[in-house]
Amino acid sequence: MRGGARTPILIGLALVMVMGIAVYFRLWLIDYRISSDEAELLRRQFDLANREAMEESADWRLRYDEEVKRASKCTEELIEIKKSLKKVEDAAGINKKLEILQKENMGLLVRVKSLKQEIEAEKSKCNAL
Repeated sequence: MRGGARTPILIGLALVMVMGIAVYFRLWLIDYRISSDEAELLRRQFDLANREAMEESADWRLRYDEEVKRASKCTEELIEIKKSLKKVEDAAGINKKLEILQKENMGLLVRVKSLKQEIEAEKSKCNAL
């Protein structure tokens, strides 16, 4: 009796275990398909995000290049302005030097004139003796 009562329970237990394993494999297969689809979806999303990042990077690089060009152009203009300003300052300095030399020249001309008069006076003294 004991051996006969256990056999149907063991068969039932084995049947339940086989059905459980079948359900487990079925769920695993469904999960694998979803995981495969998700992997493909993730790959597409990654590719899309990567393309967008590359486009944004290219955009920022373009902006950087434009700013470098503008900065170098401004630097060149500043250098040219400094050169022209230096030329103006040099011209102003030259004008001041010219004025000083003209004043010195006038003073020297006056001095030459007075010396000529002294020479004439000395000549007339020498001729009178």
